[in-house]
Amino acid sequence: MMAITGGSTLLDVNLILNKGKITDRSKIAHLGCGASGHFVFPSGQIVGKGGVVFAVDILKTVLERIDRQATQDNLSNITTIWSDLEVFGATKIENASLDAAFLVNVLYESSKRAEILRESIRLLKKDGLLVVVEWKSIATPFGPSIEKRVRQDLLEAAGKKLGLHLFEEFEAGLYHYGLVFSKI
Repeated sequence: MMAITGGSTLLDVNLILNKGKITDRSKIAHLGCGASGHFVFPSGQIVGKGGVVFAVDILKTVLERIDRQATQDNLSNITTIWSDLEVFGATKIENASLDAAFLVNVLYESSKRAEILRESIRLLKKDGLLVVVEWKSIATPFGPSIEKRVRQDLLEAAGKKLGLHLFEEFEAGLYHYGLVFSKI
């Protein structure tokens, strides 16, 4: 089991990827992928040579690191894309082309959460899945301050307003909740 860790397991990568129902030949994106590629590289294995994994981030150094690792691991199905997710239309991925998109610990970092959701939705096919994992609004020994965390009820309401159907809620870890939305 791969996990993002801080000494003990925080997020179960396989559980979260399974929520996106990705399979061989899926076309997916990890939006705000981060330098470690914790979700990118396992996804590259799952989608196989017939699939595509877009690793999207605003930091070019992050994308360079992902590129190097993908080359080293011989994962030619991983494509890095620079984007500012807060700007609608900025992500150079075709509209309505993704089977699934993942936002893992991304929304709490921005005050423009609705814009990030709109950009994510733009990329999804009809019935495509958006998997969002965020910090629970509880006191924890680490992580962002409670004020920066995204309340689950507000995220669910925003998803509904933006044309998403809440498909599933899940426990993404001791300190995280997960939501799976489908694009209507």
